Amino acid sequence: MPLEPLSQKDIEDRLAELPGWSVDDDRLTRSYRLGTHFAAAALVVHIAQVQDELDHHSDLTLGYNTVSLSVNTHSVGGAVTEKDFELAEKVEALAPGHGAR
Repeated sequence: MPLEPLSQKDIEDRLAELPGWSVDDDRLTRSYRLGTHFAAAALVVHIAQVQDELDHHSDLTLGYNTVSLSVNTHSVGGAVTEKDFELAEKVEALAPGHGAR
């Protein structure tokens, strides 16, 4: 089944299930704060592994003790799709294991 852009209502409903996530400029986004730079870097590596498994990649930004993600689906004109939320849910599940908040 081909990916379709989500409606604004669908996006709002899905965001209600993912505290900390938002949509900015048609991209699903989230920033995490971690205890150390090493912990932040480890989270980036773990997110990269998940992205490869899903074959869906976000923009990742590593700061001193922060990690930021920004994702949309290029194949549907840069809109937010179910695939973006799938990635967000997986990242949200693994982030606490790295001490992210």
